[in-house]
Amino acid sequence: MRSSEYIGLRKTSKEGYGRRLEALRIEHGHRSVAGLSRERIITGILQPFADRPGAALDTLKKLRILIRHAINIGWIKHDPSLGIKRPKLQRIRSWTEDEIELFRKKWPLETKQRLAFELFLNTGQRRSDVVRMAWSHIAPENRIAVAQQKTGRRLLIPLHRDLLSALAVAKRDHVSIITTAYGQSFSVDGFSQWMRDAITDAGLPLGCQPHGLRKATGRRLAEAGATAKMIMSVLGHTTLAEAERYTEEADQASLAVDALARLEGHKANDFPQTQSAGLGKPTKSPRKSAGVKQNWRSLGESNPCFSLESWSFFCSASSHPFATIQYYHILT
Repeated sequence: MRSSEYIGLRKTSKEGYGRRLEALRIEHGHRSVAGLSRERIITGILQPFADRPGAALDTLKKLRILIRHAINIGWIKHDPSLGIKRPKLQRIRSWTEDEIELFRKKWPLETKQRLAFELFLNTGQRRSDVVRMAWSHIAPENRIAVAQQKTGRRLLIPLHRDLLSALAVAKRDHVSIITTAYGQSFSVDGFSQWMRDAITDAGLPLGCQPHGLRKATGRRLAEAGATAKMIMSVLGHTTLAEAERYTEEADQASLAVDALARLEGHKANDFPQTQSAGLGKPTKSPRKSAGVKQNWRSLGESNPCFSLESWSFFCSASSHPFATIQYYHILT
């Protein structure tokens, strides 16, 4: 932990590294690094986390850091973790609108749980940023300044009317906006567990996680017509791909309705060239006056611009086999 890479980490990252590395030391510190094999990593280190893929992935990441360090100082010559697949994590989903309303119904506007919820939902920030929000961060013109822990980005986010309503009735008895029952600031882990309890008390499923509110922000922005760059400006992502990941759960039904409406509008001015069979009766051509007998007339008589000579010349030029046949036109 004296390396330049570790020293350059943020405080919260150092704490996370420390907890995981200490767990590895307690469980496996008595074993030789030279005896570390791919099989031992899978069965001895990762297998106990089979039901916790997040912990298994974090353990593998930290173990690989130790392995690279061991290679750099000459303790081992190759990486025994090569070829080990990363545990698959279940992606955190966005909250639905029904779930959002269910939480609001459980926790009235004046509760701390509701205030934390509105901060999550209407700023789109991570738990490590929400827990650190202070009253002094609220800038003029109803905006809140955020310095993201993970990315270091500085954001200035307008306060949504739902969040303004929750802030208006909140007690300002501490520098932090969200405080414990004892009036103190939360730790990140303590805040996460407190929020998890509030979600459970609201009767919501385990799939409703605090980070899912960040995804709900992205989804709502996408449904409102915000571009990926607009979403990036709120969520604080640095790449377009990251912003688009939070828009994947945009309401498919409403987008499909809009897409079909556009298709209908595009086809509105298209008219069929022929009448479809079975759709109404064909219009009859008007008949000539009853009782008037029509005589046979040649095409030359019915059309003064046509002559037999011109027709014969045309047919000859086109090598028509019936070039000498006179064309007659009959009126019915």
